[in-house]
Amino acid sequence: MNNQEQKQNHTARFSFSIALRASLVFIVLCGILYPLVTTGAAQLLMPEQANGSLVKDSEGKVVGSELIGQNFTDPKYFQGRVSSIEYNGAGSGSNNYAPSNPDLMERTKASIEDWKLNNPDVPVGELPIDLITNSGSGLDPHITPQSAKVQIPRISKLTGVSEGELIKLVKEHTENRDLGVFGEPRVNVLKLNLALRDLL
Repeated sequence: MNNQEQKQNHTARFSFSIALRASLVFIVLCGILYPLVTTGAAQLLMPEQANGSLVKDSEGKVVGSELIGQNFTDPKYFQGRVSSIEYNGAGSGSNNYAPSNPDLMERTKASIEDWKLNNPDVPVGELPIDLITNSGSGLDPHITPQSAKVQIPRISKLTGVSEGELIKLVKEHTENRDLGVFGEPRVNVLKLNLALRDLL
């Protein structure tokens, strides 16, 4: 082996050594230290959010997350938004239908008919749009305060809780705009229904 070949081999070994050491350093930094630091910081600074914003009932049992909606089928409880993915948190998204899409029109008509059947005291003209439309993610846990209020006559009849009490309950569970500017006033349906259940 001549000097030129020896130099090339030495250079190759040196380059491989640098690449190997750099890889090991970045594996430790990015694969171990960074996740440990960020996870630890999250647990210290915002443990509730870091653990999934879990919601517990009055007995301390976890019943869901305040970030993901649920399908409440019992008419004595407040209903949330329509979800084309059945609030399956494994996959966010909804059908990107145009307003003229036949499937969307059929589903919307079915939702309106269902509303008329279960809420005869509230005209369709007062039905808020968010009760018959998907959110972009299909996971939205919130409805507008108005969407909660229009359900009060039905819930009052089925539960015996006065409309005045239910209005007060909705007001207590209405979240204002973030920082007073971002988003719209909203009601978390799961939290509202837990509070309603405690009244029954």
